[in-house]
Amino acid sequence: MLQSEAKLAVPAKRKTSEPVGIRLKRFFKTVWDYRLSYLFIAPFLFCFLAFIFVPVVLAALLSFTYYNALEPPRFIGWQNFQYLFSQDLIFLKYALPNTIKFALIVGPGGYVAAFLLAWLIAQLPNYARIWYALAFYTPSLTAGIAMSIVWLPLLTGDRIGYLNSFLMNFGFIDQPILWVTDKNYLMGSMIVVTLWSSMGVGFLAMMAGILNVNQELYEAARIDGVKSRLQEIWYITIPSMKPQMLFSAVMAIVGTFKAGTIGQELSGQFPTPQYAGHLLMSHIQDYGEVRFEMGYAASLSVFLLVLMFLSNKLGTKLFGTKEDE
Repeated sequence: MLQSEAKLAVPAKRKTSEPVGIRLKRFFKTVWDYRLSYLFIAPFLFCFLAFIFVPVVLAALLSFTYYNALEPPRFIGWQNFQYLFSQDLIFLKYALPNTIKFALIVGPGGYVAAFLLAWLIAQLPNYARIWYALAFYTPSLTAGIAMSIVWLPLLTGDRIGYLNSFLMNFGFIDQPILWVTDKNYLMGSMIVVTLWSSMGVGFLAMMAGILNVNQELYEAARIDGVKSRLQEIWYITIPSMKPQMLFSAVMAIVGTFKAGTIGQELSGQFPTPQYAGHLLMSHIQDYGEVRFEMGYAASLSVFLLVLMFLSNKLGTKLFGTKEDE
């Protein structure tokens, strides 16, 4: 008996590693066996490789070169990144702080506003819910049109601007305020306009998640002592819709960091007045499309990609599950 137990306790010998040729043969055989499945994912795989994977790899490679779009790229090592964090005063003084400030307000602010609006609309009857959801979702589709017909006339810095005219008529201000050309007001205007148009796909995902929560959970919670709507949201709604919360967080992070032209569109200037609305995307546009320093623009893009990746990891930590991590 003891000998048999001792045999069981001895660890089994590891299998010798198979030759590479046999493993490749098995791999191709598996691919061929499931060829129909791979055929279905081929369009997505092609688009992912062509428009995401390859550009990211090329940007990472170009970030270590000097490239002006006219001459062949010349390898310079870490010089672009050294210049970025030590000598680029526009980046250190304006682009990075403005981006962080913009992201911290617009990202969480738009995320919370999307959840609250989705929850409020979900409480309405079906016939009214559709129209309210459409009303809040439409600005994300027509942001470009609304900029020229709503926000620019509203924020015009003279007496005929809608906002200035309203404030002066009611005695709140004595003279017009330069909402989009004064460095003290431009960032605030950018934040308001971006929040207004932030109810996009993440907002719809949140509303779908709220509507799909099992109603029996609310009934069981009331029996267990949950008495307020706030407790229902905290203990039932949010835990039951974590996938939608995670998706909305990712969309909010991506939408916030990729915003860059809003300052130029409002002020009509590039760069914005005294760099008050200069974001990372604006800095990339400056070096890539104006100065044609593609290598340095690529290093800025890589930095922005890392920043977005870390933010997404934080979102996954907050709203994801162990499987998502």
